[in-house]
Amino acid sequence: MSNTLSGIKIALYIAKLSNTQRTITAITNGIFVSENNAMDAKTNPDEFYAKLKTQLADTSMWPAAYLYKFIVPTDRAKAVQIEEIFDNMGAVIETKASRTGKYTSISINVKMKDPDAVIKKYKEVGLVEGVISL
Repeated sequence: MSNTLSGIKIALYIAKLSNTQRTITAITNGIFVSENNAMDAKTNPDEFYAKLKTQLADTSMWPAAYLYKFIVPTDRAKAVQIEEIFDNMGAVIETKASRTGKYTSISINVKMKDPDAVIKKYKEVGLVEGVISL
């Protein structure tokens, strides 16, 4: 449990550094944690994805470029798993190790056809053990 919470804190910190304009929610092994209350905020995944779909539909014209951000424990196999999910899509993938080398951030910029396609990829990546989605 403490490793998960540490990972979430790191993910939230990295998200703050990236100056994202969206509300930051970390997704770790099916637990959705908001920036404001990392210990207690748990949301039903179906509700979360329904809200995300609405927000995506309301804020973008589709197809559109979408930036995914993930944090994984540093393990090349996990990064490769995530990269393969976006294989043959024309995705631009950037990775960066944390200062201590314990975690790796993965940013993926890719053109998606609609909000459903965005959510489908989040769900696929969510199957990678230890991944935190921002």
